[in-house]
Amino acid sequence: MSAPTLNHLATGYDARQAYCLAKAAELAYGGREEIEATAGGWGFERVRHHYSTFKPPFALSHTQAYTMASPTMIVTAFRGTEPLQLRDWFSDVTVPPWPGPGRTGLVHYGFAQALRAVIPSVVAAVKELRDGEQTVWFTGHSLGGALAMLAAAWLHFEEPRLSAHGVYTFGQPRTCNSALVKAYDQALAGRTFRVVNNNDVVAQVPPGPLFRHVAELRYIDSSGKVRDSMPRVSKLLDRAKGRTADLFAPAADGLRDHLMKAYVAALEKNLP
Repeated sequence: MSAPTLNHLATGYDARQAYCLAKAAELAYGGREEIEATAGGWGFERVRHHYSTFKPPFALSHTQAYTMASPTMIVTAFRGTEPLQLRDWFSDVTVPPWPGPGRTGLVHYGFAQALRAVIPSVVAAVKELRDGEQTVWFTGHSLGGALAMLAAAWLHFEEPRLSAHGVYTFGQPRTCNSALVKAYDQALAGRTFRVVNNNDVVAQVPPGPLFRHVAELRYIDSSGKVRDSMPRVSKLLDRAKGRTADLFAPAADGLRDHLMKAYVAALEKNLP
């Protein structure tokens, strides 16, 4: 597949845009030189890096992201983390949720801390690089997906002039409570798409009902087809089919489905 071509005017769910932003999310796992060289090859000549470290006992060692800009488009991609680190967050019930962006609803404290560590740098980069009429996009995988959604919420409620044109997340965990979900879905309806690959284990945590998902799910079924809707019973049967695809390691299916390379491969197969 040649270099992805992002469309700054894409509206609604777009299969090519989903693939291209998945590639951008995958690139967030690379080093600075790789990110800058690859972004330049995609036509994004200006890149800003965002990095913040934490002190113990915080379960995450750092938050990492990059913002790249072309003459027509600005994309911020957040890096994910290991599922075991997310598990450490979710098992810690001693810290209550934090107020969401614009003091709207509540956010899991781990995600709130990670976002607060880099959001000033992200907002500054978007303001600096948006020297024209560029559209603004966010993407990320795993923890990065949660931060992409929260960054878009932050811009909408705190910096409305920079409201995101589009948000694509991959394997995003549940991030916030129903109040923020409702406000977010009303504000960014038709602009946010949460892609989940079959039995991806991270998309199933932390448990409800306190934490919920934003709407606009795009579900990748066990055969690799992206679906915008699927009856509940059919989805349960499809997930069971995915778990039994590997008879020697059925329990590992949720982790395999979470891999960023699995998302990229599935989305590439769904290109028109």
